[in-house]
Parts: sequence; C-alpha cells; structure tokens
Amino acid sequence: MSDTNLRVQTLAQLGGNSSWRLGLAHDRPYHMLFWFTRGQGRIMLDGQRRGIGTHNAVFVPAGALFALDPGPQSLGQAVIAPVGTPLRLPDLPRHLRVRDVQVQAELSSLIEAAAREQSQSRPLAQDALEAHVALMSVWLRRQITLEEHIPVKRSAGERLSHRFAQMIPQHYTTGASMAFYASQLGVTPTHLTRAVKAATGKTAADLLTERVVHAARTLLESTTHPARNIAQHLGFGSAAYFTRFMQQHAGRSPSQLRAAAAPPLRGHLGTASVNSYSRTH
Repeated sequence: MSDTNLRVQTLAQLGGNSSWRLGLAHDRPYHMLFWFTRGQGRIMLDGQRRGIGTHNAVFVPAGALFALDPGPQSLGQAVIAPVGTPLRLPDLPRHLRVRDVQVQAELSSLIEAAAREQSQSRPLAQDALEAHVALMSVWLRRQITLEEHIPVKRSAGERLSHRFAQMIPQHYTTGASMAFYASQLGVTPTHLTRAVKAATGKTAADLLTERVVHAARTLLESTTHPARNIAQHLGFGSAAYFTRFMQQHAGRSPSQLRAAAAPPLRGHLGTASVNSYSRTH
C-alpha cells in the first residue's frame, strides 16, 4: 500500500523485521497511532524518552521525530493516516496510559474492525477504513481532554530537548553543525548536549546521526540508484566519505547493506522524504 492510503499494520510489519527502521531516530510523512497490547519497551518522542507498556496509546504526527524500541515480547498495531485526510487528528505527539478497561476495549475493537475491513478488500474498503479511523480520532481526542492525560510540566532541559527534536526534521539535511542548533536555541553546544542526553538517553549528535543513517539505509534498500547517487543526494562530499560514514555508524558499507536487504524496489530519490544534505568531509 502507498503512503496515501489509510491502513493498519502490526509492529512487525511496520518495522519490516529490521530493528533500525523503528529504532533509529527518524520522522515519517504520515500520522501514526500506536496501540500496544502486550509487553514493555521504550519510545523517544518529542525530545523525551519514555517507557511504554500494555494499553499505552501513542500518537505520532507526521514529521515528528521518534524512535521506538518495543521490546522482544511486545505486541501492538499502528494505524497509519496520510496527511491531508479530513480526519481531525491532534497536532502534537501524545502518550496515553489507558487504565479504564472499557476505554481499552473501545480502541481495540475499532482497530480490529479496521484490520478486518482492510484484509477483506471489499468494495469501498477505504471509505469504511476512514469511518473506523474517524472514530479512533474521536476516541483519541476524548482521552486527551481527560485530566489524567494532561502532560506533566516539563523541566527547562526537557523543553530544550523538545525544541531540538523539532529542529532535526527541518535541518538535518543541511549538514548544520551543533553550534548552529545551539545558536538557534540560545544555548551553548555543551549545554544542548547535556540537556538532550538527560531527556533522551542519547546526545544531540547521536540523534542527528541516526536521522541521517535512517535516510541513507531507506534509500539504499528501497531504490536501485547507485550508492554514489545516494551520497550526492544526501549531500556527502564524496562517495568514499559516504562509505566510511555508513561503515562507522551502520557497521557495513552501502553495498553490503544493499546486498543484505531484500530485493530493492525501483523508486526515485525524492520518495524517501530527504533533501540535499550538505557534507564536505
């Protein structure tokens, strides 16, 4: 299915059985509502790392930076909604721990009904899916209004990490230095690194690197374009530096990563939601 369709996927399907697809910090061009029904894990969302568990709902808007480690025993599903649908969805990321059994059952039932509709491929399936997801949107917005789900006030460091996480999807393709981000945020690079590390468990440089690696691996595994073209598209100064970068941060060269992946799909560089990434090393 294309990114223009409403759909329901399991966590395994969404991750493609490759931990990096969900585990590296990245953003996606569509909205996602995660519903976890078993197990425990962690999610980095909105510049903050949180624990996730059974009957947790997490809404990730399109373009929001996140990284998900669901844990080996976790089960769950993701409802995917493209940008531009008439659905009324929140603008901000939300993490809800749902304790009411009836409320849990409501969302589970809606997702199960949507998944059945999707699998049966009956006429007007997308219309039916849209109706189910519209009800999920109502469910989500109702929960957000409850006092128990009002977010806890953030510390100054957490607010700084949040603002940095918002900047990454906008600027990671420019190759901007940490000094640029710190300057834009009105702090020193050292202070920014300390705040992001405390909030997410990773340094600011780690998050930037992960976003680039995710984009590179996506392009290598989903297109047939030569690695040198991908390097140029991502703004690396040379194919050789791109190779060194991937070996250092992904453990394998671009050619090895491509060879280890499933047969690639033909596509255009622009489909991976990346722009030019200025790198001259």
